[in-house]
Amino acid sequence: MFIGESLSNLRIFYGYSRKQLSEMIGVSEQAVWQYENGFSSPKYEVIQSLTEIFGVKSKYFYKNDSLYGKPRVVNANHIAYRSTERGSTLKAQSHAQHVEFLDKLINLVGSYVILPPTKLKGLRDYSIKMLSNDSDQPRLVAIKKIAEYARSHLNLPQDSNEGLLMAIEKAGVFVFEKSIEQHTDAYSLWTDNDVPYIILGNMKKSAARRNFDLAHELGHLLLHYKVDFMEHDASSHEVCEREANIFAGNFLLPEREFANDFNFISRKSNPDSLINLKKKWHVSIQAIAMRAKELSLITPEQSSYFWRVMSQKKYRQVEPLDDIIPIATPVKFKSILQVLDRNSLLTIEDLLSNFYASDSKFLHALTGIESEFFKVNLQSKTTAAVSDIQSLRKIKTM
Repeated sequence: MFIGESLSNLRIFYGYSRKQLSEMIGVSEQAVWQYENGFSSPKYEVIQSLTEIFGVKSKYFYKNDSLYGKPRVVNANHIAYRSTERGSTLKAQSHAQHVEFLDKLINLVGSYVILPPTKLKGLRDYSIKMLSNDSDQPRLVAIKKIAEYARSHLNLPQDSNEGLLMAIEKAGVFVFEKSIEQHTDAYSLWTDNDVPYIILGNMKKSAARRNFDLAHELGHLLLHYKVDFMEHDASSHEVCEREANIFAGNFLLPEREFANDFNFISRKSNPDSLINLKKKWHVSIQAIAMRAKELSLITPEQSSYFWRVMSQKKYRQVEPLDDIIPIATPVKFKSILQVLDRNSLLTIEDLLSNFYASDSKFLHALTGIESEFFKVNLQSKTTAAVSDIQSLRKIKTM
């Protein structure tokens, strides 16, 4: 029997509306609604189209998928976005569904290997205490202290942001890449079972931009624990974004070390004078200038001149070193999969089978790990199997 919920889960995960999917498979929107709600079953030709679109086998739609009958752990209202515009309900549902699938995948992996504890919980609880209503310090001061403590808690060096992404992953945050809509750089959330996620857009604009995205989302995880973002009006949304930006600036550019570096610069209002600081901290020239202004290291007049020159040089779009500083990518989960696969504990074939995936398309969409990774591991197993068979044949003929 065709299971409509399995189709609905996939459609939402990929971010398609019923209308969009109906146009892709050549049926009416009403027909898709009927499929999903169990009032009719799609024909063979439609099933084939669905398997190609979603990268799954046909039996996916006739078996209970990994979400069936499992408690949902993601509240779409709790998703924080680094975005230039507020997301639609469909996008929020899609992002929530994505993390639901990821959480089930991580639980599967966790049944074969002991995953490291979430170090970030202690830091989150510290942040909640610092921001509590009975605290006798202004919220802005508390945020700055939280950023300073977070840097120390994650064991980052005080004079560099080298290894930032890895440090966040070691703290227990699951970081993945995903193809995200144009106006969203990243998003983050805590699940109901207290697992922190950061999802990064895979449009790799620059290492500096990625570092700020990471710090911004870390700020949301610590400052805005289970805040109902979808209920915010534009003003409340702007406040949360501003607080995450303040956290990111203080976290990435520690006051004392950064001020010492900046004070050695002679022409502080010249963007080209900040290139070496960008090279050291892996933070954009624009973020460096904003941090300098916040710390009163440049005057308002110098700041105004700086932004005029930035526009003249077109550095607002592309900065120096953007194409040179290497862009970090998530490695923790990929490394775990490699270890499990090499030791035949949980192979890539097992993952494909568990999710009824026909090829690497679904796993790539789910994890953001390049399709080639899955293909190479599958190919290596196939090559090894052929080699074993050939060896057996040689033994038999001896």
